Amino acid sequence: MKAIHKKLPASVKNLEKQMRFLAEIEKLKIIYRWNSVLNGTRRENSAEHSWHLAVMAMLLQEHSDLKNIHVARVMKMLLIHDIVEIDAGDTFLYSKKGNTVKAGKESAAAQRIFGLLPTKQKKEFLGLWKEFEKRETPDALFAAALDGLQPVMNRYLTGHKWNKLSKITSSQVLEKKEYIGQASRRLWEYTKDLIALSEKAGYYTKPRNRGR
Repeated sequence: MKAIHKKLPASVKNLEKQMRFLAEIEKLKIIYRWNSVLNGTRRENSAEHSWHLAVMAMLLQEHSDLKNIHVARVMKMLLIHDIVEIDAGDTFLYSKKGNTVKAGKESAAAQRIFGLLPTKQKKEFLGLWKEFEKRETPDALFAAALDGLQPVMNRYLTGHKWNKLSKITSSQVLEKKEYIGQASRRLWEYTKDLIALSEKAGYYTKPRNRGR
């Protein structure tokens, strides 16, 4: 006996998967990072961070030292790079314990969340996410540089809001952010200036061998 209902066309099936994915990433708006919003009333969420990075990519591409940057790809990476935090959470950059398990947690999250998409888009998003994590291509290096700069800028603009960050020394920040220079000498110099100003303002702790 033939089925009464016709099979759904592929386009409708794709739409259902895409809408399921879009509903899932609403959760990114309630994943909170360690940086503050400007008025200090709360921490910024990962969706806000990703949006800010995409704008930075549009504006700052001229400062890249890397050839053949494709800004649209960079923006895609930045808009999806933290979606894995829906499952894995935001790992504090300076947490040794958290960073030992970060890669495994985020890889599993990427498979699950991007797996909600139609096959073609799943492959594209997974590919972009893995490329970003490896930091081996010009697009990924530039995207990572912006991802490193944004929290430093945020820290300087918002000030001494979250105690956990105030325990970090400026030398720790410099060490963690040094890779920015691989993509842009100018942005790295700007980052170092922001770190120095933040240390002077008391937003980071001075290294023990300085200021004594």
